Amino acid sequence: MVDVRYDVLGIGNAIVDVLVPAEDAFLVEHGLVKEGMTLIDADRAEQLYAIMGTGTESSGGSAANTVAGVAALGCRVCFVGKVRDDQLGNIFARDIRAVGVDFHSAPATEGPPTARCLIIVTPDAKRTMNTFLGACVELGPQDVDEELIAASAITYLEGYLWDPPGAKVAFIKAMGAARAAGRKVALSLSDGFCVDRHRGEFLDLVQHHVDILFANEQEITSLYQTDSFDTALQAVRGQCEIAALTRSEKGAVIVAGDETHVVDAWPVDHVIDTTGAGDLYAAGFLTGLSQGRGLPECAAMAGICAAEVISHMGARPEADLQALMKKNFG
Repeated sequence: MVDVRYDVLGIGNAIVDVLVPAEDAFLVEHGLVKEGMTLIDADRAEQLYAIMGTGTESSGGSAANTVAGVAALGCRVCFVGKVRDDQLGNIFARDIRAVGVDFHSAPATEGPPTARCLIIVTPDAKRTMNTFLGACVELGPQDVDEELIAASAITYLEGYLWDPPGAKVAFIKAMGAARAAGRKVALSLSDGFCVDRHRGEFLDLVQHHVDILFANEQEITSLYQTDSFDTALQAVRGQCEIAALTRSEKGAVIVAGDETHVVDAWPVDHVIDTTGAGDLYAAGFLTGLSQGRGLPECAAMAGICAAEVISHMGARPEADLQALMKKNFG
C-alpha cells in the first residue's frame, strides 16, 4: 500500500462565501427559502449581491471548510476543487493555502468565473444559501489524481458535488480510487434539498461506497423518507461503517454496527451564525478518527469544533482548535 501523505483529502466546490445578516422579512421579500441551499445563475447572483448590502467575504465551500478545520487541528490535508484564473479564484487559493491546506488544482483559463455563495444569516443564527456554482461545474475526472487519493487515509466528499454532471464523474472516480487503495470514503449529505434531488443515488452510495456518513436530522430523515429520526437511525444502521448524525442543540448520535453513542452538544453561550456547523463537526470527527480515538471522543471533538464556529460569523474557526482539544482531552 502507498504510504499515507494526507490524513484527509477533501473534494468539493471551491466557493467564496459572502455572509450578510438580515431579518426574516428580507427572505420573504426576495423569495428565498429559509435554511435551504438554492442553486442560482449568474444574473440572479448579481441581483442578490447588489441588494444584500455589506458582508463578510472569505473562501468557503462545504468540504473546503472541513479540510480547513482538519488543518487547524494539526492534520495533513489536501483539497481538490475548481476555480477560475480570476480575482476570486486567486483569493480562494491564497486563503486555503494560508490555513495549511495543500491545493494543487489548476485554475480554469476559460468558462464561468469562480463560484460564490451568498449567505443570509437571520437573527436566529440560521443561514439561507444561494449558490452560483460558476467554475465549480468545470470540476471533472481530469482533476482527480488517483495517486493523491491512494496516498490519503480518508477521502471526504460533499453531497453538493452530485449536482454538476462532471463533478459526479469525478466523485465516482475518487471513490473508486480510494476503494482500490484500501482507503476510507467519507460523505456529507450536505443539504436536505440535495438529498431530495438525489435520494435513490445517495441510498446506493451509502450502502455500497461510503464508510463514514455525516448527516443532520433533516438530511437523514429525508434520505429514508420518514418523519422519525429514530426510524432513520435504524435504517442507516449497517448501511455503512459509521454514521454520524447531528441534531443541533440535541447533540449527535453515532451509529456503528451494533454500537450507538449519544453525545450531548457542546455548550455555546451565544449562537451567532450556524454557517459551517456541519462542516466543522466533520472536521473534528475526522481528526479524531485519524488519531485513532474512540467514537465518543471523536464526537466530542466534533462538537467542540461545531460550537466554536457557530459562536461567530463565518464558517472557519477563529479560536485555536488545537488548544481547545488539549484543554479538554489533554
